[in-house]
Formats: sequence, C-alpha cells, structure tokens
Amino acid sequence: MSVNEKIIGFINQLREEGETVFPFLYNKKLETFDAEKDWVFYSGPYWGDEEVAAAMESLITGKWVAAGENVAKFEREFSKKYNFNSSLMVNSGSSANLVMIAASKKHFGWSDGDEVIVSPVGFPTTISPLVQNGLKPVFTDITYHDLNFDLDLVEKAINSKTKAIFLSPVLGNSPDIDRILSICDKNNIKLILDGCDSLGSKWNGKDLSDYAAVTSCSFYPAHHMTTGEGGMVSSLDKELVKMARRFAWWGRDCYCTGATNLSPVGACGNRFDKWIEGYDHKVDHKYLFSEIGYNLKPLELQGSIGLVQMQKSDEIHIKRRETKNRLEKILKKHLGDRISIPQEDNKAETSWFGVPIICNENKLKQMLVEHFEGNRIQTRNYFAGNVLLHPGYKHLDDAGKFPLANRVLDEVFFIGCHPSYNEAVFERVDQVLSEFKG
Repeated sequence: MSVNEKIIGFINQLREEGETVFPFLYNKKLETFDAEKDWVFYSGPYWGDEEVAAAMESLITGKWVAAGENVAKFEREFSKKYNFNSSLMVNSGSSANLVMIAASKKHFGWSDGDEVIVSPVGFPTTISPLVQNGLKPVFTDITYHDLNFDLDLVEKAINSKTKAIFLSPVLGNSPDIDRILSICDKNNIKLILDGCDSLGSKWNGKDLSDYAAVTSCSFYPAHHMTTGEGGMVSSLDKELVKMARRFAWWGRDCYCTGATNLSPVGACGNRFDKWIEGYDHKVDHKYLFSEIGYNLKPLELQGSIGLVQMQKSDEIHIKRRETKNRLEKILKKHLGDRISIPQEDNKAETSWFGVPIICNENKLKQMLVEHFEGNRIQTRNYFAGNVLLHPGYKHLDDAGKFPLANRVLDEVFFIGCHPSYNEAVFERVDQVLSEFKG
C-alpha cells in the first residue's frame, strides 16, 4: 500500500469514528446541505481527500519543504495544459502580478513613467504592481453592460508613452479580444493578462492567455483551482518567465528548479564559474544576484495539490458555466428587468468566477445584499468598485472622471458560482428570492 493510500485510509477511519475531517472542503459540506442552517458560501476549495493526502504525503515523505520537484512538475503540467512554453509558481496571485510586471518592464525595456492602460474597476493588485514598479497606470472608464474596458476610450488614451494594456476580465468574462489585439498591433504595445479570475476562459476557441504576451493566475481558495494560496506567471517567452523567476527568487540569477537544485553543474551546466565581473575567482551561480528581488516562493506541498487540481480543471470549467446559467435563470425569474447580468460575447466561452448582478438602483443592491446575507447566502462587492475612491489609490487620478466606474460600487455585486453547487443550493436561492419583498 502506498503512502497516499495509507493517508486516505486514515482519513476514512477518522470519519468512521465520527470526527469532522477537513470542514473547509466545500464540496463535501454540500453533500449534506441543510437549508435551515447552512451557508451558501460564494466560493471555497473544490478539493477532495486526494488533495489533502497529496499535501500530507509531500510533507511527510518529500525531499523539499519549500519549492521542489512537485512545484517544478506543476509548472510544467500547467504550461502544457494552457499552451505556454514556461511557467513560474509563486506564493499568491498578487505576487504573480508583481513579478510579472517587474519582469515585463525589464524584459521589454520599459522606463520609469511609461504608461500602462488599466481599468479602475476591479481588484487593486492589478494596479499596485504598476505603481510599485515605477510605471504610470492610465485609467479608462467602462461599458456598463459588461463592466469591461470601453475600448473607444482605450484607443483615445494611447500615446507615445503607452507600453501595454493590462486586462483583467470581469469575473472571467472578457471584452472583445479581437479589437484589443487590433489596438495593440496598431500601436505596437503589449497585451498583459491578469488571468487570476479567468482561468479556462476562452475567446474564439482559444484560451484568453493565448493572446497575451504574459499571463498571471491565482490559486487563492476562492479561485478556479486552488493550492491554498499560490499563483503562476506564464508565457510563450521563456526568457520573460526566467526574468520573473529572478525577481521571485531573491533576484538570484540562477534558474535551477526541482532536481537541478541538487546538481553540481546546475541547469546552466556551468554552476561554478567566474560569474562576477571584476572578481577573478569562481563563485556558485546560486549566489549571483542580478536583480533587486523578493522571496515569493511557494511551498512544495502546494505544488503537490496543484498537480491533483489540474486533473479537475476541465470539470471545474464546465460546472462553473452550468452553475452561472442556472443561477441567472433564478435571478431573472424573481427580479426581472430590475437587474441585468453581463453576458458573454458570442466568441467567448467564459469560465465564470461569480454571477455578476447589476441593479437598477443603489437601494435595490443594498436590499438584495441584506436579504441574501440575512438568509445565509454570501455576497461580494465587485471588488473595489472604482478603486480611485479608496484612500490608498485616490491620489492616482480623479475618481469623478469615471462616472460608470463609480456606479459599480453603488449598483453591482455578485454571488457565487462554485462548481459544487447542487440542487439543494439552487432550491435555496430560489426560495430566498421568492421571499424578497424589496
């Protein structure tokens, strides 16, 4: 019997003895969902015992505690699945954005003060890495029907200092990628993708990331796949990912991963050499620092979990789409034209992170959120709304210049779209909305 099988056996034994095992496994909670007392959480790990067993096996028997063989294998498998040449796993999606922007600036030769177009609506870690890397975020307002970029305004915002469009699709739902690519090609600028909410989303039959110069991904527990925490930077450009690895690994020039960390010659084949200019002796390449970097490495057990989650990625995509469609019908049945729900373009295949709800007035949003939460159905703002309204970001631009973005905080929220939602959950949402008196 393998170590993994022994761990699974131990887990089952604990259950037989009446122990509550891994209460954070949302899909297991829903097996016995009780509408009278249980919450409909907006998200959570789509894990089974196999993810936990893989993590425990890695910790008990593995050669590494920090990133090692399984992290390196997860990077390779992730690249293979999503058509990249190279990937780097880090400790969070926010860290992925940070090193992705740092590496892009260095790799593409951008200068301090160069501009990147970004939406003011969404999560702030799409914006903060630009500021942290000396770049200027340039904001454009949105189109309200889908909450994505107004591409007419994007075109008008481009000038000689513009280097990239930084796209973060709204809850996984992309704007017109064909037009964005046309804008990028016309102006010789890059498309950078914050794919933290959109893993698995497609445009014209291809993954959104196929169209970007470099892509980030998040493995936070609420996201499509989760390793507890974690993130990924991926690209067809191996040198760009190698640069991101330097920033994530202390600024170290060495790019050895997994078993090559133990090699006396390293991945470069020349580990001990005269690496430092002006120093006439051999040094270990592992201790050559070519950038001012960070330590953003993940744990080895996170790579182990990721390898198991990869086997469920297609299932997660299908179920999220089915769940969104089912919940949309329930919402429209009870609320009609008092709300609108963003739709995907006919070229898109969205892997929905949540079900976005645009209310026709602030009062309705407030009443619906209160009603849902009071009946144990979690809701979330569409993140920051206009981030320029917030104290940490209001110095970056005048929020008043973006009237549609400002409406998001007033009128938009979302509920979950978890792949574990079952008939009992749908019936609960239906029942709660049937009792809404607003």
